[in-house]
Amino acid sequence: MLGNIGTGKGTQGKLIMENYNIPYISTGDIFRENIKNNTELGLKVKSILNDGKLVSDELVNEIVFDKIKNLDSFVIDGYPRTINQAENFENFINNINKRLDIVFLIVVSKENIIKRLTGRRICPECGRIYNLYFDKPKEDEICDFDGEKLIQRGDDKVEIVKKRMEEFKRNTEPVIEYYRNKNFLYEIDGEREIFEVFSDIKRVIDDYIEKQKRNWNYEKGWNNPL
Repeated sequence: MLGNIGTGKGTQGKLIMENYNIPYISTGDIFRENIKNNTELGLKVKSILNDGKLVSDELVNEIVFDKIKNLDSFVIDGYPRTINQAENFENFINNINKRLDIVFLIVVSKENIIKRLTGRRICPECGRIYNLYFDKPKEDEICDFDGEKLIQRGDDKVEIVKKRMEEFKRNTEPVIEYYRNKNFLYEIDGEREIFEVFSDIKRVIDDYIEKQKRNWNYEKGWNNPL
């Protein structure tokens, strides 16, 4: 799953997991869990993200490869983000006799990305997520459920969001072209409601499954990563 920050990659990746029983891997979730637990990795990643930078290719590759090495199929959210990651990923999955078949690109306008992220507020107690533009709490900056004051993630501040968007343009747009040239890329309009977006993704996956049924013995299982 590719796309700029705030495009809904994680939401769609989890829907794929739930609908097709495919393991879901998110480098962002891995990093956030480590940040929450104040691990050595978490402290390092927190400093990098708060500066609006990307985590090094070497570290991300190591984490992803360790997660997928024993999986028959998987969906990855937000990876690869650089050409170096894309090339290393392709070499790795080839070496373990897997192949990449589908790359989804979720597309959302710059203006809406900024609203989605800078307007995001989180309850530190229950974890509920609000948005000051699209999903406001009943009382300004206060959680509807437990009355806790909402917080803004450090990487959701406008100056950091803009830095991260520039990082995406500089590092990940070449990856998009890389997969477009290989005919793996499917662009999805991410401006719509969550399940409208997913309906397009599901259509692509279902068409792919039907194609595989026609081409080889599907009863052996669908063993290719998304």
